[in-house]
Amino acid sequence: MNILVNPMPNGPFRFIALDVETACNDKASICQIGIACVDAVGAIDCWTCYVDPEQRFDRFNTQLHGIGADTVMGAPTFPQIWPVLHELLYPHHLVQHSNFDKAAIAAACRAYRLPIPELSWSDSVRIARQAWPEFKGNGGHGLGHLKTALGLEFKHHDAGEDARAAAEVVLHAEAHLGSTFEQLAQTSQKSQLSLLAHTQHQR
Repeated sequence: MNILVNPMPNGPFRFIALDVETACNDKASICQIGIACVDAVGAIDCWTCYVDPEQRFDRFNTQLHGIGADTVMGAPTFPQIWPVLHELLYPHHLVQHSNFDKAAIAAACRAYRLPIPELSWSDSVRIARQAWPEFKGNGGHGLGHLKTALGLEFKHHDAGEDARAAAEVVLHAEAHLGSTFEQLAQTSQKSQLSLLAHTQHQR
């Protein structure tokens, strides 16, 4: 089976937003992964893939995101897709909306006895708080409220759509504050050095 039915974006990118959906209350039960890759001019290239979690689907989760056992039938498992995805993610700084996605990736790696990846992460919730402190106690900084407040258009609880929304939150924050992503996210030296090495390798 070719796990890359949809070709993965080609980097390098300024940053990549990532979101996952899970089948049940076990964070390792990833059933969908979405990424939104932001290039130098702010264009967003998205990629989404269903994942067979090899676990049960709880009714609550399926009602939330619409994904069930039938949806992921024939989809790759996490160990099948992760090496290819990790190759793209590793050189870049990643964005998640809250800390759930980082925890889920780590949990899935532990569940399948894969090395815990050393990735550079920032939280777009924290970036949104910098840009719009007035939302605290007035709708908050979740994607549901930011969708309305910033005029975003996306389907909530779809991994690809939520990843794109997180990327758009960062782009709106850059424009609103007149700051760069590097300034807002306080990207790590490791991420920047890795990206440089990756870029030079591609030449």
